[in-house]
Amino acid sequence: MCLNSQQPSCHDVESSALLQFKESFVIKASASGYFGAYPKVSSWKLAEGETFNCCSWDGVDCDEETGHVIGLDLSSSCLYGSISSNSSLFSLVHLQRLNVADNDFNYSLIPTKIRNLPKLTYLNLSVSVFSGQVPTEVTQLSKLSSLDLSLNIDPFSWENLLKLEASTMKSLVRNFTSLEELDLSRVDISSGVANYMANLSLLTSLNLTNCGMFGEFPARVFRLQNLKILSMRFNQGITGYLPEFNRSSPLMVLELAGTSSSGILPSSFEKLESLNKLDVSECNFSGMVPLSLGNLRQLRYLDLSLNKFNGPIPASLSNLTQLTYLQLSDNNFSSGPYYWLGKQTKLTQLRLVNINLSGCIPSSLCNLTQLTKLDLSYNGLSGPIPSWLANLSRLESIDLGINKLSSSIPKSFFTLRHLNTLYLDGNDLRGSVEILKLQNVTRLQLTGPKLEILLTESRIVNATVPNFTLLKLALCNIKEFPNFLRYQQNLDWLDLSRNKLHGQVPKWFLNTSIETLGFLDLSLNFLSGFDHQNSILLPWLNLIVLRLYSNMLHGPLPIPRPNIIYYAISDNKLDGEISPLICNLSSLQYLVLLNNKLSGMLPQCLGTFSDDLRVLSLGNNSFHGFLPQTYSNTSNLRMIDVSDNKLQGQLPRTLENCVMLEFLVLSNNEFNDVFPFWLGTLPNLKLLAMPHNGFYGVIGKPKKKLHFPELRILDLSYNNFRGKFPSEYIFYGNAMRGVSLNQSKYMTTYTYIQIGGGQGQAFIYDFQTTITNKGVRRFYPKIQEDFTSVDLSSNKFEGNISEFIGNLKGLRSLNVSNNTLSGCIPSSLGNLTLLESLDLSQNKLSGVIPQQLTHLTFLATLNISHNNLTGPIPQGTQLTSFNITSYEGNPGLCGDPLPEKCGNTEVPQLPPSSVEEDDSSPGIEFDWKFVLAGFGSGLVIGVVLADLLITRRPDRFIKIVAMVRPMIRTK
Repeated sequence: MCLNSQQPSCHDVESSALLQFKESFVIKASASGYFGAYPKVSSWKLAEGETFNCCSWDGVDCDEETGHVIGLDLSSSCLYGSISSNSSLFSLVHLQRLNVADNDFNYSLIPTKIRNLPKLTYLNLSVSVFSGQVPTEVTQLSKLSSLDLSLNIDPFSWENLLKLEASTMKSLVRNFTSLEELDLSRVDISSGVANYMANLSLLTSLNLTNCGMFGEFPARVFRLQNLKILSMRFNQGITGYLPEFNRSSPLMVLELAGTSSSGILPSSFEKLESLNKLDVSECNFSGMVPLSLGNLRQLRYLDLSLNKFNGPIPASLSNLTQLTYLQLSDNNFSSGPYYWLGKQTKLTQLRLVNINLSGCIPSSLCNLTQLTKLDLSYNGLSGPIPSWLANLSRLESIDLGINKLSSSIPKSFFTLRHLNTLYLDGNDLRGSVEILKLQNVTRLQLTGPKLEILLTESRIVNATVPNFTLLKLALCNIKEFPNFLRYQQNLDWLDLSRNKLHGQVPKWFLNTSIETLGFLDLSLNFLSGFDHQNSILLPWLNLIVLRLYSNMLHGPLPIPRPNIIYYAISDNKLDGEISPLICNLSSLQYLVLLNNKLSGMLPQCLGTFSDDLRVLSLGNNSFHGFLPQTYSNTSNLRMIDVSDNKLQGQLPRTLENCVMLEFLVLSNNEFNDVFPFWLGTLPNLKLLAMPHNGFYGVIGKPKKKLHFPELRILDLSYNNFRGKFPSEYIFYGNAMRGVSLNQSKYMTTYTYIQIGGGQGQAFIYDFQTTITNKGVRRFYPKIQEDFTSVDLSSNKFEGNISEFIGNLKGLRSLNVSNNTLSGCIPSSLGNLTLLESLDLSQNKLSGVIPQQLTHLTFLATLNISHNNLTGPIPQGTQLTSFNITSYEGNPGLCGDPLPEKCGNTEVPQLPPSSVEEDDSSPGIEFDWKFVLAGFGSGLVIGVVLADLLITRRPDRFIKIVAMVRPMIRTK
């Protein structure tokens, strides 16, 4: 008896609905990212004479009995367009399975008409550029057993597009009693983790990666009876501890990476008998790794990196014979117990990055004959590179970079037939190496001034040259461009920096990997230019990163192609104007041209680039004219440095649109404007340097609160500001008032750039500038986040120094010299306990040096010279350790280190006064001749009175004069 294989007949109304749905989209190859993507709807058509039968169409599944469409799989179908609530899709009311993943629905909302498909048990809307709030109507699909809304992210900014309100999330969990699979990764939930999630008793897979969730993750979820996959990676706000597991669990995958989970790994982990992947990297776990981890015999992937584990690596891990991936980086493991690794005969992948190891590469690794990837980079490994590594004949990748290995490269490496990646950079390597014998290596990184790279140039033929995609030969004493580069047509990364290349870049090199090269670093050589027949346009079509800084390049600025993102050509001898071709660089994020001889006016397009541009560094050239005038309100600019040029005019008010701006350097130009109080709205501005310009006028009280909330460095020196400096308005609520920052952090910006087929690379740019600190003007190639400085010197500020300055407790340097400030030195300066440099010189300050300045124990530089200060320098403190020049020009000062002494410092005991003392009495001036008049006991009394004047206690002076006047008359 033959089975009936005839397909069910499709209903005409459903066929029409599907054809109408198809017509609402454009087929666009870039709409799908999956390698095997193809437009499934292309098969949705009728041959002449055929009747409708949509059940035969690609991606369509029909019920065998009724003929209704019950399944629609259009995943990776290259669909581009929007799904609206009027879509014919929602007339397919019999649908049970709907998959439209990996398409581009162009930021459209998930339609509320999704409720018209109540029979759905499977819904997959992942990776399809849906945006906005997940509608509550989704929670009405109560029959769902699988829901996937993951990875709807902006393809340009990589931001999460979908949002899920806490109330919708609660309804979803309450209504979906049959749910088995839930994937909300990269959906912005931004709410606390609630216990009700443990009510999903049928759940087998839960993925909450990068959802912005916070709070303590409920332990009950770990113990769900059917749960096999649990991932909540990269939710930094999630806290809590791993629970004890009291019985066997079906968990196969547990991923907590990038959370704030802490505590120890429980010894009851051995109950997770089915676990094959454990990733707890980048958490706060501590203590020793439990021996019971070795009982997880199914484990293939283990990542404990970036935690605080200590003690030995447990020998019991030798039982993990199925292990293929092991990463133990950035912990405090001791270096000894690696003997057990010799038993890992089935290990195929090992990653031990950043462990603080010492000693040699353990010889026990020679038994790992199945190993395909070995990564011991970023450790403290020393000793030679062992030749027995070549016995691991299956090795495809060796990474021993950034260690302290000291030896030649074993010649046996050249026998590894499967080796395609070899990273040995950042070690103390020596000897010679014939890199052209690495026939199958496509990714090679070597550095070392003691290495001799043998290129066997005379024997090169195209067929024998390795086909590199990544090549780093930095700091290798190379004096000429290697000739074998002529034959490289697939390079995406080339680094020849820190060598001894000189002269012009050869013409033939400009034909190397024209279509593939994405990263080129020729910095820190002695190159003079490009041999390209007077053309300033560089040839590489897909170049993203170009580093040519610190050479001897002269002539006009070479212009890369429009794909360039990172362009650094500082510290050369380039001259002439910037070509208008630079306005074609629409993807540019980093433009670093400082320390050249470029001139002319700045192209106005540099302002319109601000949507993408992050760093604009043009300092120390000869540009003139005006700054670019237009900056959009979507600007991403983090740094603008136009110092040491000849720019003039007013600052463009559109700079207030640059809400991401952190660093603005205008020093040494000819700007002529009032103080830019309007920049106080910028929430991230950390440095504002505008010395040596023509800024002028009174800095008055702003009309609204403009408080520069993150400002750490302010330099207004050498301008024409006058009047009282309004510190209480500029620094109110400012970060300098007491934020304690990590000493090791620097002011930087960075971006992730993917080059070729490799992983994304973080490119970091350190903010740098010249700052006067401790009386010396010096260049800072890096600036610590906690460095704070205020320089108001060489203006015409007047009036008192505000007591408010004492609130800036994080201040490290204060310079108000060369003004006409008057009044006393505020005692509140004693609150600046982190102050390292204080310059109050060349003013009209009067009164005594406050005793509170002795609290400044970090003070390394002090200058209060050329004022009208009087009285003694506080003795027995660090204030007496400064040079005499710190105090000169104050005729009334006395005491060490000045030659003028202050007289008898021994004060006799006086009878207690019956009158209550008042420390707040105003200062009163007296005639010093009267105080010192008389003989005998009268002279003693005069000394006492003089001392009271010196210590600024006029209240006591008046009382004692009244008491002793008869005694003075008698004498």
